[in-house]
Amino acid sequence: MSSLITSQSDGAPLALAQDGAEIGVFAEIEAAINNAFDPIAEWLGGVIFYEVPFLADFPWIVGWLVLAGVIFTIYFGFVQFRGFKLATQIVRGRYTKDDEPGEISHFQALSSAVSGTVGLGNIAGVGVAVTIGGAGATFWMILVGLLGMCTKFVECTLGVKYRTFHEDGTVSGGPMQYLRKGIQEKLPGSAGKIVGMVLAGGAAVCILLFGIGGGNMFQANQSRAQLQSVTGGEDSFLANDGAALVFGIVLAVLVAAIIWGGIKSIGAVTSRLVPSMALLYIVACLIVILTNVPAIPDAIGQIFSGAFTGEGVVGGIIGAIIQGLRRATFSNEAGLGSAPIAHAAVKTKHPVTEGLVALLEPFVDTVIICTMTALTIIIANPAYWVDSKRELLATDGAHDFDGVSVTSGAFEESLPGFEYVLAFAVLLFAVSTMITWAYYGQKAWTYLFGKSKTAERVYQFVYCFFIVVGSVLTLGSVIDFTDAVMFLLAIFNVIGLYMLAPVVKRELQSYMGMLRSGEVHKIEKVK
Repeated sequence: MSSLITSQSDGAPLALAQDGAEIGVFAEIEAAINNAFDPIAEWLGGVIFYEVPFLADFPWIVGWLVLAGVIFTIYFGFVQFRGFKLATQIVRGRYTKDDEPGEISHFQALSSAVSGTVGLGNIAGVGVAVTIGGAGATFWMILVGLLGMCTKFVECTLGVKYRTFHEDGTVSGGPMQYLRKGIQEKLPGSAGKIVGMVLAGGAAVCILLFGIGGGNMFQANQSRAQLQSVTGGEDSFLANDGAALVFGIVLAVLVAAIIWGGIKSIGAVTSRLVPSMALLYIVACLIVILTNVPAIPDAIGQIFSGAFTGEGVVGGIIGAIIQGLRRATFSNEAGLGSAPIAHAAVKTKHPVTEGLVALLEPFVDTVIICTMTALTIIIANPAYWVDSKRELLATDGAHDFDGVSVTSGAFEESLPGFEYVLAFAVLLFAVSTMITWAYYGQKAWTYLFGKSKTAERVYQFVYCFFIVVGSVLTLGSVIDFTDAVMFLLAIFNVIGLYMLAPVVKRELQSYMGMLRSGEVHKIEKVK
């Protein structure tokens, strides 16, 4: 997930006070907002990310999501491995006709969802994980990515099964729909209605708040900061008064032009943008890795040995496990209920087909891209992350470092000048995340306030306005708050997934039965 990077931008155009000097208006606004959000963010973050003492300070919310992945993997008979080949065939359109109900193809739905998860977290988050948890954190990232594939399968199958078609042909799906409809179906009467409304309403509020805060403001701020850092830092044109504001306006106009057309427009853009930016980043990683072939066996050895014997800030294996699990969970969003919103718009008559397609998402995001980043860091720039880790140990974890710099330093070691390409990739990652979360937030807005063109335009204006705000301000407290809200969503969502898992199992058994009988091939296979 691209929103969860703890470092703040260093080059924000804020006239901060030094030695009693008068501060500028932007700094005053930032201070006021931070002061307002600090107590809320601190309290909510303390609850959501509470570290259980008898579990070696393991954050309970991470355990909540990882446990769900384990339970679903066993319950569905390791479907993420059994159905992997079938998933790749479905995403290529082998089993679905173009005239089936929905708005976008399987590939476009997958691209739209991946664009919301693949982002800055894959660059900076992995840098943080490797620095704090050592090379062994990579092993646990991969493990959680594989477990998350099954969780994505469950929630995205439900997202399609319980989606709502509107009169204009558009589709609304996601946890707001399946938590309400599915649980009412599961628990008839007033009990089902109340439980469904509470879970669905809570999920909608969390998605809306995170979309406006972390889904766009953080992306705008970090992309501007990265661009400023490679164009001169404090001497950059972006450091001039009003430059960040202009950057935010241009970015907001670009995003508005894309999201104005709805999921079809978003799917058309992300189906091209996501593969392109992922390919660019993976190629860069491969160049670094392949130019250091002799170091590959040792790097792989560090990953596996460090997973069980690595040294971390909290000591031994726990450091690697916690950082690996946290960063992988944050990155692929499995169990958070965000991806089913995009997947629900797919053209299909069989919900489980999109569930199978969705399981590819954590594989791409975590197993491939996060692993490539980790290998690049371990192979190309071992001195930097080892030194950063040493500083963390020396300061008892108080040393502040930027995860982006760890990854960027690895690339620059083998690819001088790559910081410019990385800045471009960061911008692409940010834009793709913003347009996808604009769609997620709009569906939550529609659920809460009703569907109408006017309401949607109001939401889009508000969303883009906060892109401009995010480009100007550095709001650590707001980001902490929205991240906590995002994981609060996991509580609502996973409860519903447990209750509705039997529904998904029946869908899977029915579809696999049609495959075995040849019914699906006969009716739906594209010629």
